[in-house]
Amino acid sequence: MARPQRLWSFRPLALARYAQAAIVLVAFSASAQAADYSGPLFDAHLHYNEEAFGPPQAANTGPHPLSDVLARMQRNGVRAIIANSRPNDGSQALAASPQTRAAGVTVVPFIRLYRNRADYDSWFRDETIYEMVQAEFARGVTGAQAGPYKGIGEFHLYDSANANGPVAKKLMQFAEKNKLAVLSHVDDVAIDLLMAHAPKVRLIWAHTGIGGAPASRVDALFARYPTLMGELSYRPGLTCDGGKLCADWRALLLKYPDRFMIGSDTWVNQRWQYYDELMKGYRVWLGDLPPDVARKIGWDNGAGLFGVK
Repeated sequence: MARPQRLWSFRPLALARYAQAAIVLVAFSASAQAADYSGPLFDAHLHYNEEAFGPPQAANTGPHPLSDVLARMQRNGVRAIIANSRPNDGSQALAASPQTRAAGVTVVPFIRLYRNRADYDSWFRDETIYEMVQAEFARGVTGAQAGPYKGIGEFHLYDSANANGPVAKKLMQFAEKNKLAVLSHVDDVAIDLLMAHAPKVRLIWAHTGIGGAPASRVDALFARYPTLMGELSYRPGLTCDGGKLCADWRALLLKYPDRFMIGSDTWVNQRWQYYDELMKGYRVWLGDLPPDVARKIGWDNGAGLFGVK
């Protein structure tokens, strides 16, 4: 009878130790899953507009001079950016500055279609926009670090039917011919219309699905167009509780890990003021993904697309 008593007295202690170990293991696993992504970031949607930088005749005199914006990128681990600015002087300044190289930031320059705010509503039928893009492309980018222009956009289409505007069509074909990527702020209907003009173009869908398209519709478009990529700033419904990915979007990112990128969309100065918080938010939900997928979306997809080392 002594032996069973010893077993009985030992068993609760053993169970307690096993339970304690299990709690520690669960806590460790949860903390590991919750760890923020800590790798490099590729900001695939960055504007350096004259409100931030200053007008062309008084460059670098705005509230966010080069030293300020580069410090924000540097402290957030942003090692490369797609620069598209109104006017294009802001992107040229970022590309040419020795400060940019010293900060360890690579600039991928895009030609913005807007000379001023009035161009937002009429670019798709304005022949002078097409002429400006051609001239800017021929001019190129000052500074060997940046290389030539790699894309056009961001452009907006507030009415998807304007994707069939004569200049919209010519610019899509110009991009396809010259192997330029296109950054477009449009709804899902316009995606179909734009791709019809240039089926092989690399189209980056700014704020993927911002017009209200659910994850299922984005899935269908990604399946239809192998060269379509998504950029995820300003995407309603992307994250849920605690800044983590909503289930349907998490599933979509896992299905297409090579097709998404992140961006800041610094279209107004307030976005520069919250740049740290924006990048922190990305690191939180990227940490909710498998490490290899997080790295692809945070860095590899943009870097690979534009040959950034």
